[in-house]
Amino acid sequence: MKWNFDDDRAIYTQIVEQMKTFIISGKLEPGARLSSVRELASSAGVNPNTMQRALSELEQMGLVFSNRTSGRFVTDDENKISELKNAVAEEKVRKFILHMDIIGMQKEDIIKLIKDSLAETEL
Repeated sequence: MKWNFDDDRAIYTQIVEQMKTFIISGKLEPGARLSSVRELASSAGVNPNTMQRALSELEQMGLVFSNRTSGRFVTDDENKISELKNAVAEEKVRKFILHMDIIGMQKEDIIKLIKDSLAETEL
Protein backbone atom coordinates (compact mmCIF):
# COMPACT_ATOMS: atom_id res chain seq x y z
CA MET A 1 0.00 0.00 0.00
CA LYS A 2 1.25 3.43 -0.88
CA TRP A 3 0.59 6.11 1.70
CA ASN A 4 0.28 9.83 0.93
CA PHE A 5 0.05 12.39 3.71
CA ASP A 6 -0.26 16.15 3.69
CA ASP A 7 0.63 18.55 6.47
CA ASP A 8 -2.71 20.30 6.92
CA ARG A 9 -4.62 17.52 8.71
CA ALA A 10 -4.08 14.97 11.46
CA ILE A 11 -2.18 11.92 10.23
CA TYR A 12 -4.51 9.41 11.89
CA THR A 13 -7.48 10.99 10.05
CA GLN A 14 -5.63 10.62 6.77
CA ILE A 15 -4.82 6.99 7.59
CA VAL A 16 -8.51 6.31 8.24
CA GLU A 17 -9.44 7.93 4.91
CA GLN A 18 -6.79 6.02 3.00
CA MET A 19 -7.71 2.71 4.64
CA LYS A 20 -11.34 3.34 3.65
CA THR A 21 -10.15 3.89 0.07
CA PHE A 22 -8.05 0.71 0.17
CA ILE A 23 -11.12 -1.21 1.36
CA ILE A 24 -13.68 0.19 -1.11
CA SER A 25 -11.29 -0.07 -4.04
CA GLY A 26 -10.52 -3.71 -3.29
CA LYS A 27 -6.83 -3.14 -2.53
CA LEU A 28 -7.76 -4.61 0.83
CA GLU A 29 -10.20 -7.40 0.07
CA PRO A 30 -13.14 -8.32 2.33
CA GLY A 31 -11.92 -10.62 5.08
CA ALA A 32 -8.24 -9.87 4.39
CA ARG A 33 -5.87 -10.07 7.34
CA LEU A 34 -4.12 -6.79 8.05
CA SER A 35 -0.45 -6.55 8.87
CA SER A 36 0.45 -5.84 12.50
CA VAL A 37 0.20 -2.31 13.85
CA ARG A 38 3.99 -2.03 13.86
CA GLU A 39 4.28 -3.26 10.25
CA LEU A 40 1.56 -0.89 9.04
CA ALA A 41 3.10 2.00 10.97
CA SER A 42 6.51 1.25 9.50
CA SER A 43 5.16 1.06 5.93
CA ALA A 44 3.31 4.37 6.44
CA GLY A 45 6.26 6.01 8.22
CA VAL A 46 4.18 6.91 11.27
CA ASN A 47 4.26 6.23 14.99
CA PRO A 48 2.60 2.91 15.98
CA ASN A 49 0.31 4.82 18.38
CA THR A 50 -0.98 6.88 15.45
CA MET A 51 -1.69 3.73 13.44
CA GLN A 52 -3.35 2.10 16.46
CA ARG A 53 -5.64 5.13 16.85
CA ALA A 54 -6.63 4.95 13.17
CA LEU A 55 -7.29 1.20 13.34
CA SER A 56 -9.39 1.65 16.48
CA GLU A 57 -11.51 4.21 14.66
CA LEU A 58 -11.92 1.82 11.72
CA GLU A 59 -13.02 -0.87 14.19
CA GLN A 60 -15.63 1.50 15.65
CA MET A 61 -16.92 2.07 12.11
CA GLY A 62 -17.19 -1.68 11.61
CA LEU A 63 -14.74 -1.73 8.70
CA VAL A 64 -12.10 -3.70 10.57
CA PHE A 65 -12.46 -6.29 13.32
CA SER A 66 -10.05 -7.92 15.73
CA ASN A 67 -9.59 -11.55 16.53
CA ARG A 68 -7.51 -11.88 19.69
CA THR A 69 -5.46 -14.78 18.43
CA SER A 70 -5.26 -13.97 14.72
CA GLY A 71 -4.97 -10.19 14.41
CA ARG A 72 -7.09 -7.65 12.58
CA PHE A 73 -9.17 -8.25 9.47
CA VAL A 74 -11.13 -6.20 6.96
CA THR A 75 -14.87 -6.68 7.36
CA ASP A 76 -16.36 -9.30 5.10
CA ASP A 77 -19.70 -7.44 5.13
CA GLU A 78 -19.93 -6.53 1.46
CA ASN A 79 -23.10 -4.47 2.06
CA LYS A 80 -21.19 -2.25 4.52
CA ILE A 81 -18.36 -1.85 1.99
CA SER A 82 -20.84 -1.02 -0.78
CA GLU A 83 -22.60 1.54 1.43
CA LEU A 84 -19.25 3.14 2.27
CA LYS A 85 -18.28 3.24 -1.40
CA ASN A 86 -21.55 5.00 -2.29
CA ALA A 87 -21.18 7.46 0.61
CA VAL A 88 -17.62 8.35 -0.42
CA ALA A 89 -18.67 8.76 -4.06
CA GLU A 90 -21.63 10.99 -3.11
CA GLU A 91 -19.38 13.17 -0.95
CA LYS A 92 -16.88 13.59 -3.80
CA VAL A 93 -19.66 14.46 -6.26
CA ARG A 94 -21.11 17.05 -3.85
CA LYS A 95 -17.67 18.64 -3.42
CA PHE A 96 -17.13 18.66 -7.18
CA ILE A 97 -20.50 20.34 -7.78
CA LEU A 98 -19.79 22.90 -5.06
CA HIS A 99 -16.43 23.76 -6.64
CA MET A 100 -18.02 24.04 -10.08
CA ASP A 101 -20.66 26.37 -8.64
CA ILE A 102 -17.95 28.50 -7.00
CA ILE A 103 -16.25 29.03 -10.37
CA GLY A 104 -19.58 29.90 -12.00
CA MET A 105 -20.36 26.73 -13.95
CA GLN A 106 -24.00 26.13 -14.79
CA LYS A 107 -25.72 22.74 -14.41
CA GLU A 108 -25.76 22.12 -18.17
CA ASP A 109 -22.05 22.99 -18.45
CA ILE A 110 -21.18 20.61 -15.60
CA ILE A 111 -23.12 17.78 -17.24
CA LYS A 112 -21.43 18.46 -20.60
CA LEU A 113 -18.02 18.55 -18.92
CA ILE A 114 -18.65 15.19 -17.25
CA LYS A 115 -19.95 13.59 -20.46
CA ASP A 116 -16.99 14.89 -22.45
CA SER A 117 -14.54 13.70 -19.80
CA LEU A 118 -16.14 10.25 -19.68
CA ALA A 119 -15.96 9.99 -23.47
CA GLU A 120 -12.20 10.71 -23.30
CA THR A 121 -11.55 8.37 -20.37
CA GLU A 122 -11.45 4.60 -20.43
CA LEU A 123 -13.16 3.19 -17.36
